[in-house]
Amino acid sequence: MRRLVLATGIATFALVIVGGVVRVSDSGLGCGPAGSGFHGWPFCNGDVVPGVDLNSIVEYTHRALAIVVGFMILAIFVQAWRQRRDLLPPASLLLALVIAQGALGGATVEENLEEVYVAAHLGLAMLLLGMILYLWRAVGGAAHVDGGPRLRPLAIAASGAVLCTIVAGGYMAGTQNYGRADYQLGDGAHHACGKEFPTCNGEFMPFGDARLVNIHLTHRAFMYLASLLEIALVVVALRRGVLTRHAWVLAGLLATQVLVGALNVWLDEYELLIVLHLALGTLLWITSVGMTLALAPARERAPRRAEPVAA
Repeated sequence: MRRLVLATGIATFALVIVGGVVRVSDSGLGCGPAGSGFHGWPFCNGDVVPGVDLNSIVEYTHRALAIVVGFMILAIFVQAWRQRRDLLPPASLLLALVIAQGALGGATVEENLEEVYVAAHLGLAMLLLGMILYLWRAVGGAAHVDGGPRLRPLAIAASGAVLCTIVAGGYMAGTQNYGRADYQLGDGAHHACGKEFPTCNGEFMPFGDARLVNIHLTHRAFMYLASLLEIALVVVALRRGVLTRHAWVLAGLLATQVLVGALNVWLDEYELLIVLHLALGTLLWITSVGMTLALAPARERAPRRAEPVAA
């Protein structure tokens, strides 16, 4: 069971990365245009197996891997039903999430890769990974670590901010119109600040009437918040000597992710950097959630000894 959950987690991470490749290769509508119904999803241009068109192959690879992940999650549910009834609630939730993710993927294609659907699809993928990580710890009976007061709430807040940053990034990517007929190089919120980072059009955070600028800056605002919370989490964990390995990994991922994000703005050719940015963001989310799950809730922490009362 533990090996199955681990393999499912790895396959789901690979599915996220392949989804990024679908975006940057203009393959989002490789199996049919918006409004094509079942002809474009779950079929690919009306066929069960795609032809030799590269965009169709890339899109179909993503779908095939999604089917594999779906069956692996179904196997987890069956295994929990047969042998680990204590894990049935999270396994049931995981199965419901992957079914919803498949339906949302079809809606994303049907609705012409609209940014709301793209962001929701990415956010739900992160929730899937988080639930798989929870199951992986539960199957092995991993013990909690007493991090002391306020460390776990800080980890929860940091994880939430990372999730918001990823979803906002997915929304920003959706405005790029990858794979859509109206896509033109330079469109979308990614370019709304030019090649400026951390400034934007000569200012730091110039929120205003420009929709694309506001979308871009929303992603940055969540990124700044997530960075501050993650740095605070790392500092407190290291000072207390709690989950120090997790903390150092988190610090390294955060620093690399900010650098890659900046390079995405500064450079012209950034398709590979976009996929790397997605991979690092996903790993940052996994590490942050893993640290949160490893910390003991307040009710499980060892009570402090009462101070002796002077006579």
